[in-house]
Amino acid sequence: MTDALDRATSVLVLGGTSEIALATVRALRSPALRRVVLAARPSPERDAAVAALTAEGVAGVSAVDFDAAGTTTHDALLAEAFAGGDVDVVLVAFGVLGDQQEFEDDPDLAVEAAQVNYVGGVSVCLRAARLLRAQGHGTLVVLSSVAGERARRSNFVYGSTKAGLDSLASGLADALHGSGAHVLVVRPGFVRTGMTAHLEPAPLSVTAEEVAGAVVAGLRRGSTVVYVPAAMRVVMSGLRHLPRTVFRRLPI
Repeated sequence: MTDALDRATSVLVLGGTSEIALATVRALRSPALRRVVLAARPSPERDAAVAALTAEGVAGVSAVDFDAAGTTTHDALLAEAFAGGDVDVVLVAFGVLGDQQEFEDDPDLAVEAAQVNYVGGVSVCLRAARLLRAQGHGTLVVLSSVAGERARRSNFVYGSTKAGLDSLASGLADALHGSGAHVLVVRPGFVRTGMTAHLEPAPLSVTAEEVAGAVVAGLRRGSTVVYVPAAMRVVMSGLRHLPRTVFRRLPI
């Protein structure tokens, strides 16, 4: 349960090594925050994330094993996380970017990406929403992307997975209305992280810390959707309505 100042006391991160997720935990840090669960595959990166957050003064940081594609394990994972006490924020932050040309050359790779990004997202979002509804409060934060708003030639497989996840999260926001639980859909543009380090930054690119700041601001406002940066909302409104003959020629 959030404290008297509406600060989160517990956070579950699904995708616990994500740079955006870790930046968000740091942005949520306060004397009220007492439990942070980083769910991710066992790895040196996960161990380093737990150690770093703990060294920075974030209280109650622990790690649990999580495989986004292993949907049969998700019930037990989420049940265990919620059994440890109410969860104020469930942050869905996992995903693979992949390479468009590799997806086209080997469709099996595209299927694997879809299983992680979309099928795994469906699994955890529906289960987390059910648990948040039962406890009567808390927010499911889903890291989507503007890539899901209109398919681009350069990454339409990735964009299609984000489009599906975004639609699911938006529908869940309506389904949870009046329950006390909420959904926040986060739509960043290009984020400069290790995952995108090999790519040329797009216009209006942002950092993980900027996305984290927008998440925290959205939580405090009770928003359903936030764009990062905010100007991206206007940009995407224009791009959605461009004729396809024009859109496909854009260098994006």
